[in-house]
Amino acid sequence: MSKVRLGMIGVGGMARYHLRKLTTHDDVEMVALCDISDASFATTIEKFPMLEGLPQYKDYHEMIAAEKLDAVHIDTPHTLHFEMVMHSLDSGLHVFDEKPMVCSVADAHKVLKKVEETGKVFVLGYQRHYQAEFLYIKQKIASGDFGDVQFVQGLQGQEWKRAVANTWRHELKWSGGGQLNDSGSHLLAVLLFATGLSVTQVGAFIDNLGMEVDINSALNLKFDNGAQGNVSVVGNAPAWYEDITIWCDKGAFYMRNGTLEEQDETGKRTLLTADDLPKGSTPDDNFINAIMGREPVGSPPIWGLRVIELTEAAWASAAKGGLPVTVERVAV
Repeated sequence: MSKVRLGMIGVGGMARYHLRKLTTHDDVEMVALCDISDASFATTIEKFPMLEGLPQYKDYHEMIAAEKLDAVHIDTPHTLHFEMVMHSLDSGLHVFDEKPMVCSVADAHKVLKKVEETGKVFVLGYQRHYQAEFLYIKQKIASGDFGDVQFVQGLQGQEWKRAVANTWRHELKWSGGGQLNDSGSHLLAVLLFATGLSVTQVGAFIDNLGMEVDINSALNLKFDNGAQGNVSVVGNAPAWYEDITIWCDKGAFYMRNGTLEEQDETGKRTLLTADDLPKGSTPDDNFINAIMGREPVGSPPIWGLRVIELTEAAWASAAKGGLPVTVERVAV
């Protein structure tokens, strides 16, 4: 194909984030838009006037049936993802799915099976899988130069409770969960991705702060290699802040608000710059390049499964007062 003919399912805030890349991509032809909100259509067209005149649909089934598409980009409330993904794959389309992939382990397994059956490209919207700093950490750990991972720490603070008040993200029927299932999904995904480890047990305390969905979460983790870890997701913070540390036998990695330091086994710390890091990318570029046969998928659906496995186990542990819960992992 000369260009990827793309339809957007959902044109709200996250879709506009992706459209900044997609509308300037040489290999993308935007074909149609789908959303249930006239206001979302209007705002998107105002911000991206080159999309004016494209067919607009309220029903994604109608868009897929009526338009000649190669692929869809799904940017809708979380609990809608599963049916949209499955229908799109069954329709012979490549799929980009914003995080979280789905909201249950059972649905995640169905998606993986469907992707395998159809052979279509499926990219999950985890941009950190393409971020130079995390690619560097992953490569260093995989090389064995730093020895085994001993301890993993992740802290994410965000004004999530206030920032998304009175939106679907605070409604369980649309969000499927709170901060842990939303922005926290990125943190869980990149810790698993960068370390190459799997969580075997989790003990969690979760506070909804009177809301329908989780806001603040404290997770203690045990990994398959014996390493320990903790993850703090603070959805009621005054502002955004993130702190990730990975301690290994022979050194450590300190990721503070997007800045990476490496520490060797002598204790020497080095601030890494762009010259030290591999070339990064984006999930949108990867989606188009994978469809065009230029590169493999960098954020395949297995990461959606691994994240929801951990998230479900954390919710289960919190419901039991923080008692440890085994993360049930089925080989795929």
